[in-house]
Amino acid sequence: MSPIPQTMPAVAYRKSLPVDDAESLLDVTLPVPQPGPRDLLVRVEAVAVNPVDHKVRQNNDPNGEPKVLGWDAAGTVVAVGEEVTSFRVGDEVFYAGALDRPGSNSRYHAVDERLVGRKPATLSFSEAAALPLTSLTAWEGLFEHLGLHDGALRQTGTLLVTAAAGGVGAMVSQLARAVTSLTVIGTASRPETTEFARRMGASHIVDHHRPLPPQVAEVAPDGVDFVFSTAGTDRNLAAYADVLKPFGRIVAIDDFGPVEIGVLKSKSIAFHWEFMFTRSLHRTADQAEQGRILNQVSRLVDAGILTTTATTDLGTVDAAHLREAHRVLESGKAIGKITLTGFSGA
Repeated sequence: MSPIPQTMPAVAYRKSLPVDDAESLLDVTLPVPQPGPRDLLVRVEAVAVNPVDHKVRQNNDPNGEPKVLGWDAAGTVVAVGEEVTSFRVGDEVFYAGALDRPGSNSRYHAVDERLVGRKPATLSFSEAAALPLTSLTAWEGLFEHLGLHDGALRQTGTLLVTAAAGGVGAMVSQLARAVTSLTVIGTASRPETTEFARRMGASHIVDHHRPLPPQVAEVAPDGVDFVFSTAGTDRNLAAYADVLKPFGRIVAIDDFGPVEIGVLKSKSIAFHWEFMFTRSLHRTADQAEQGRILNQVSRLVDAGILTTTATTDLGTVDAAHLREAHRVLESGKAIGKITLTGFSGA
């Protein structure tokens, strides 16, 4: 393995600017990070882009200091901290990292081993990079918050998934199809998103630009048991209360202001939040659960049960390509996951 350099190419931002501004993301050279006791130092081969990337860029001004974004990566371990027990130099890994540490849009990246899984052997680095954040969000939402049982194919019922062609929605649909016997109703509005959502596991599609209750009633006249809300929770909450059965459950991942949750009371509907960075942000005792989840996802991929949600690779990891990725995500027109692969001259 090649010696580890002292500096590395990275993409950062110094000020919150519109994505069309050439300085909204910049090519920079930074020192290679030193791994902490529980850290892996990973040579990043590919990254994926998520809504959290542009939300942080838009709302967290670093006041001139270079801030590196990126919370999906796949690469090779090149060094390990003194307390690392699960990985060795040369291991191929994938992960979503931590929100309060420098991101993965850099050639080398330090990440806590407890948050890392072994890359699926059957996928390329770019195909694998598309999976971690959405897989963790989907898994935690389904099996920890909605109370579904991993691998319980006897578990039946109906799950409504909003924006089923998005990164999270597509992974929720895949997991529900793969490890439960739930019927998945996805929302989509365009022919291309409808086709992708069906391919990812949605048995039925309803249009999220039209009222949901009458459409859902056509395919689930008795109502649905669960809602995985990836977008529009505030404007759809009354509709969820309408279509859910008594004692149904909602898990939401999007950002919104105050809502009137009283509409959920008469049916005793439970509302849950899912935020896959909670474990790393609050240093919970079970951080290693995320590594376990990613290893399980990796096994399911290699068994042919799950597939990557990567749909577009924009080229090398640089400021111009990342600005384009942010622009597409901000438009709300993305299907699946956008990836970037390799670093020019490094």
